[in-house]
Amino acid sequence: MEPRPSKVKRAKAKRHIPRSLKELTPSRHFAPAAFFRELVWKALLTRRRGEHKPPTFPTLKHGEVAITWIGHASFLIQFTDLNLLVDPNFANWLFLLKRIKRSGLRIEDLPPIDGVLLTHAHFDHFHKPTLRRLPHPKIGILPWGVGDLAHDLGFSRVIELEWWESFSHADWKVTFTPSKHWGARAITDAHRGYGGFVLEHQGRCIYHAGDSAYFEGFKEIGRRLAPEVALLPIGAYHPESFRHVHMGPDEAVKAFHDLKASWLVPMHYGTFRLSFEDMDEPPRWLRRLAQEDGVTHQVRILDEGVPVIF
Repeated sequence: MEPRPSKVKRAKAKRHIPRSLKELTPSRHFAPAAFFRELVWKALLTRRRGEHKPPTFPTLKHGEVAITWIGHASFLIQFTDLNLLVDPNFANWLFLLKRIKRSGLRIEDLPPIDGVLLTHAHFDHFHKPTLRRLPHPKIGILPWGVGDLAHDLGFSRVIELEWWESFSHADWKVTFTPSKHWGARAITDAHRGYGGFVLEHQGRCIYHAGDSAYFEGFKEIGRRLAPEVALLPIGAYHPESFRHVHMGPDEAVKAFHDLKASWLVPMHYGTFRLSFEDMDEPPRWLRRLAQEDGVTHQVRILDEGVPVIF
């Protein structure tokens, strides 16, 4: 049965101002000197790189899916009759945090969007200025307790899901899956959900994990939903305490095997400096691990803005 859309509040929401700098750091960790030196100062001194690619969306056949990495955890997923965005973020700044690599696409070059999947309410995944500028998205699909943040963002429908709940529209379906993370947008937001999504359409099955540490739940997701393509985070894992809520490439490969997927597409690295590992280390380490594990042919490291057909 299709979940009911959340009740949409029409009153303008008060703009949230972070109550402490702790809100701006991964996993609620805050060491002031290290935060400013590693995540703010070093980023300010780093020249922004990358380029916006001109839109070159492929002509697809039934059953083909094109996946375009926009940057960070943002993806455009396209079928012959469906365009979905996941966690779109085109921001050059997140408060004090500078975007180091430009988005692969310009927001004005996006095709008409049928729906937006938002994995949780953190500012780097649920970016309100981006969502307001999207080309008329029809449906916003969110975790439980997040719908109130979406009331003024242009969605004609807002759907909230709990873990393992599904939403179907026309002939596509998304299922909201567990993760090991947290969903608060402000310090006291204990009621907001978080997770990932499995999209099923035209006989294909795509999994976006959202933010997550490694956990045994990947095995259950693989057993229940059998995704073919797994979009898995590989960045923001150092210092070690960050692994309570994020994965490194080593754990992403482990999750990939748990899921029994055919392809691993890495994300959540190289865009914003959110942790203390080198910005280029996650994909370099992933390539080495994939070679050692014999899965190089199953790891697809995407260039921002370049659609890849699966």
